[in-house]
Amino acid sequence: MSDSPKDLHQELDAAQRALAEARSRCERHDAEHQAVTKELEANRSALMSMLEDLGEARKKIEDAHREWMAALDVVEDPIFLHDKQFRILRCNKAYQRCAGIPFKQIIGRPYYEIFPKTGVPLACCLRVMEKADDASDEEEMAVGDVIYRLRAFSVHDEEGGYLHSAHILEDVTERKRVEDALRSGEDRYRTIIENSNDMIWTLSADGMFTFINKQASDTTGRPIEEWLGKSFAPLVVEDDLPMVLGIHTKIMQGEKIHYEVRGRKADGEILNLSVNASPIFKDGAVIGTISFAKDITELKRTEFARQHANRALTTLSAVNRTLVRTDNEQELLQSICQAIVHQRGYMLAWVGYAQHDESKTIKIMAHASSNGGYPDTMQPSWSEDNQRGMGPSGRAVRSGTTQLCQDIANDPHYSPWCEEALKLGYLSSIALPLKDSDNKTFGTMLVYSNELNTFTPSEIDLLEEMAGDLAFGVRTLHVRHERDLALEQNKRQVVQLKDNLEDTVRAIATIVEMRDPYTAGHESRVADLAAAIAKQMGLPDEQIHAIHLAGMVHDVGKINIPSEILSKPGRITDIEFSLIKVHPQAGYDILKDVDFSWPIAQMVFQHHERLDGSGYPQGLKGEQIIMEARILSVADVVEAMSSHRPYRPGLGIDAALEEIGRRRGTHYDTQAVDACVALFKEQGYVISR
Repeated sequence: MSDSPKDLHQELDAAQRALAEARSRCERHDAEHQAVTKELEANRSALMSMLEDLGEARKKIEDAHREWMAALDVVEDPIFLHDKQFRILRCNKAYQRCAGIPFKQIIGRPYYEIFPKTGVPLACCLRVMEKADDASDEEEMAVGDVIYRLRAFSVHDEEGGYLHSAHILEDVTERKRVEDALRSGEDRYRTIIENSNDMIWTLSADGMFTFINKQASDTTGRPIEEWLGKSFAPLVVEDDLPMVLGIHTKIMQGEKIHYEVRGRKADGEILNLSVNASPIFKDGAVIGTISFAKDITELKRTEFARQHANRALTTLSAVNRTLVRTDNEQELLQSICQAIVHQRGYMLAWVGYAQHDESKTIKIMAHASSNGGYPDTMQPSWSEDNQRGMGPSGRAVRSGTTQLCQDIANDPHYSPWCEEALKLGYLSSIALPLKDSDNKTFGTMLVYSNELNTFTPSEIDLLEEMAGDLAFGVRTLHVRHERDLALEQNKRQVVQLKDNLEDTVRAIATIVEMRDPYTAGHESRVADLAAAIAKQMGLPDEQIHAIHLAGMVHDVGKINIPSEILSKPGRITDIEFSLIKVHPQAGYDILKDVDFSWPIAQMVFQHHERLDGSGYPQGLKGEQIIMEARILSVADVVEAMSSHRPYRPGLGIDAALEEIGRRRGTHYDTQAVDACVALFKEQGYVISR
């Protein structure tokens, strides 16, 4: 480096420029850091807002559920549901008041023992149970001073099987009084009608109001003067008007008709009415009609909720049957989707599994629809970084909670699919998370309906239960698959161990034969014959196999006997025979600690015992000797007598069979002897040499 002032000045300028550039970079980095920090704070605020929204949504769902549960209790008429055995499944407070006992004493008891006390099921109940489809029937009955109109409704599953019946007891006492009053005089008639809790009106022949009572005016919010002289047509919902006009014509022809109709209050609110209409006669001619109506708006809401709950319950039942029958995951998912779509009101169902790829896609595993299409084009995701991930399926996977959409057309999250969904008639949907055993969401199930606001709180509960059952079924199949793999491996290991055990037994038998070459093959021949006898006796295969193994080693104890005695050509002495008689005990001592899973050691220990106690080494009698040992003793005697020995020539099969036949029941087991003789005489069995 130069030491001149000029060079130093240039170096100083270069250092200052480098310093300025470094300072500029630091300022840029600081600005970028502040921007990132601001963006993270904005994302945090958005996330907190989303969590608050989810909390509010959950609270609304819980509130809606409580409102539906209270709907039955709002209805003033007694209502109850019963099963095939007429046991009460559910009832409202009005029914509980009539029964006069606590709810816990009502549920599960036959209704005819509580209220109304009839002793036997009512006729209308029996009639609706006998009908194949969802049906209704009714009858009137008196309970003390109160007259009830009992209406019965049956509910069936998708296969036509009866599920339960619902009953509504409508107090028609006042209506009956009115009808009596009409027959007894005008003054009394007017008094009762004006004080009736039923809506009452009369119409002229041309459908104009000629009278209404105060209850009709109060219920509809219309003053009496707005009724009189006016047509009933504007007060009826447009869709119901043709039906009501037809009914009015029939009543004018002399018929009595009960019907349900939707009317409008003064403020436009829909009013559901149950109407009983009759003709008014004068001088034998019909001059008008009289109607008695009850406001059943709340009851209709309850019935709507019940129908949807039944739909979900029927779906849940079908799903659970599929879970029981299916052991293949893909078949399970497809069957579930088909079962859901087959229920009324559900148009599409699909199941998707969350993928852990870069785009966080949701892979559609199965789907079913009533009109085809849609799932193949939706391309759902569970990523927060794209619009398709903000749909109900993505939110269900991320949050692990049910995502409800009661109006697809007005849900901004549905924008990527809205046009296609509406074109196919899908108006509402529900997305249900599928969770694993660690409560982590692995997928989602979507169900679509062609009705707005269709999913009631009770229906949502049942669909959530169904999703839980499906997730459990998937987990069970995974566990079952892993178990089957483990069992298959265990089976292979068991077979290997079994083969190793049999190889060991054959090796032991070979060692024994090597010490006694004159009886070579005796063990295997006894084993084959004993197994054949056991089979002839009809014993199980496992027991036959155990007898064959015992036959292969039944003389293993002879390894303790001097070979000179075993191969002695002449007659053996008493001392030598006493040594031979020890070989069952020696065989038992060798085998007793080996886990054969069968009493092999005991078979070897007892194969020289005799029924009369004359055998050895223990002198056992009768049933003290196990069946396997009795079979071995017969096979051992037959093979030994028919074979050559160092001290004598073979005596032949006939002599052997004569021997066991002569001592049948005294020395040898009767069944074993009979089976052995049948083998040789009838089956043509031959001992291979």
